[in-house]
Amino acid sequence: MAEVKLHGVWASTFCYRVIWALKLKGIAYDYIEEDLSNKSALLLKYNPVHKKVPVLVHDEKSVCESIVILEYIEEMWPYNPSLMPRRKELIYQNSIGVLLFIYPLSFDVVGATVWKKFRSVQDQENTMKEILEMLKTVEEHGLGEKKFFHGDKIGLVDIAFASIVYWLQIIEDVARVKLFESHKFTSLHGWFENFKRVREIEENLPNRDELLVFFKRRREKLVASSSLH
Repeated sequence: MAEVKLHGVWASTFCYRVIWALKLKGIAYDYIEEDLSNKSALLLKYNPVHKKVPVLVHDEKSVCESIVILEYIEEMWPYNPSLMPRRKELIYQNSIGVLLFIYPLSFDVVGATVWKKFRSVQDQENTMKEILEMLKTVEEHGLGEKKFFHGDKIGLVDIAFASIVYWLQIIEDVARVKLFESHKFTSLHGWFENFKRVREIEENLPNRDELLVFFKRRREKLVASSSLH
């Protein structure tokens, strides 16, 4: 049995961040699928405060929150490959700055409350404007001439941001809106295609059709629930 375990939910963008990092590092792990409507005793044991996924368990030590888990993985298995630049100034300039920018964006775009932002025409317009402004900022200041955020190879920022973009495209289809358009975000589209072509990523992308069905149902439930209040 692997010394590393990951508690997750198949439709969670945050869990896929961890899966991709583990796969890129070649780290063997056991995956435990959680039912958040009936949380397991182990999940409550390893994340007693927030009771959320993902949770990485390494030699019985639990690590919570996807960004924190990515940092932990890099700290424990820093090579083969490295997902952070070795030069400290590059870490702060090219990695931490972008992470600080996209971390709150991830909750707005793929969090449980996202569908409430599409309840009315005005809500939808405001939400789309916010997302487009954030994408524009990353387009103009994130990549430059680089293939990935760190350079020629995938890093933690790529993993974190790609999870947002993948789920954002699902949300586009479910809400019938256009956000991540290739003619508006040329650099980001090229970067995302490069990301998906990496073998470890390509082999571990979630099923798009299953996600569409899942999020359509989720949106219907959340919107119906909010309309009752």
